Amino acid sequence: MTHRRWLLPESIEDALPPDAVRLEVLRRRVLDAFSAYGYDLIVPPLLEFVESLLPASRSELDLRTFKLVDQVSGRSMGIRADITPQVARIDAHILNHTGVTRLCYCGSVVHTLPACFNSTREPLQIGAEIYGHAGLEADIEIIGLLADALRLCDVPALRLDLGHVAIFRALADGAGLAAEAQQDMFLILQRKDVPALLEMVTGLAEPFRSALLSLPDLHGGRRVLAEAALRLPPLPQIRAALADLERLSLTGDLPIGFDLADLRGYEYHSGVVFAAYCAGSASALALGGRYDGLGCMYGRSRPATGFSMDLREVARLSPNGAVRGAVLAPWPVDALLQAEIARLRAMGERVMVALPGHEGQWREAGCDRVLVCSAGQWNIGSLKED
Repeated sequence: MTHRRWLLPESIEDALPPDAVRLEVLRRRVLDAFSAYGYDLIVPPLLEFVESLLPASRSELDLRTFKLVDQVSGRSMGIRADITPQVARIDAHILNHTGVTRLCYCGSVVHTLPACFNSTREPLQIGAEIYGHAGLEADIEIIGLLADALRLCDVPALRLDLGHVAIFRALADGAGLAAEAQQDMFLILQRKDVPALLEMVTGLAEPFRSALLSLPDLHGGRRVLAEAALRLPPLPQIRAALADLERLSLTGDLPIGFDLADLRGYEYHSGVVFAAYCAGSASALALGGRYDGLGCMYGRSRPATGFSMDLREVARLSPNGAVRGAVLAPWPVDALLQAEIARLRAMGERVMVALPGHEGQWREAGCDRVLVCSAGQWNIGSLKED
């Protein structure tokens, strides 16, 4: 059987003009905003040893990671499915700053399976992280930065759902669940599989059984916090988590909601977590939260919080970043015309020289205007082609 060599694997696609330019425009716009906040750009490698890429085994991140054998060392390597662990490694083991460190990044990640039926397996992940500050002030900054990034892309959030992993951790510890059982329940809550949750809490002591069962119901507006205070046991960790969520709900200008069982994508998180939802996207456009313990696997535990989003999906939703057509310059090019072309390019215009023999094909190449000489002056007019 002859394979069609031009075909790509399922859920893998090229970024073609003008989509590739839209991606680059938005990438530069968002990274410039991160830089204005004081975030330093890093570029981690696409490949690493598997144990460096995965915070935990039996996790969804493990299942999403392509693995291969390194021909040089013979060790198992992975193609990154998430850049955040790499950023934590760089902060913990390479930079070794003692104070606050702000880092940002943008690069492709690869997933073994798409997140949903119409998702790509090669998201372009862009994000920002703060290390070294344990207070809620860092979470407030990160959420504000996310809001600014979405505004720059003209993709306003419909709502920002807040949760807190410490609530689940406190209930699971109080119920006496072993680490493996906690991981299983964590995955069940990520999938919001209520029948599986009912089966798993069978035999657990009260009030933890009822509290764990109530988590999927604790979603909505500000009433959720008051309801959670009544339905969940008054453990210090839970009281502190609800107080954090209350404080976050009073900051910024994003529409806030709460979902205490929404743990998707938070395998290594330890505190406040959040998900931004936007019109036109069936799933969360951005995910983030606090992950204070992740650096421990790289030899130095540091407070950390951040967020990331798929720039491909942002570009799909954004009306901002449209690419202007190019100006067509006639052939041959003399010194005066070359000077005019250079002037226009310095002003940010795209100028293509009309190579001979391709009349009638320049609109296809992206030109919508043309340079015309009149009375010794070069002017830009509309391109008309039959």
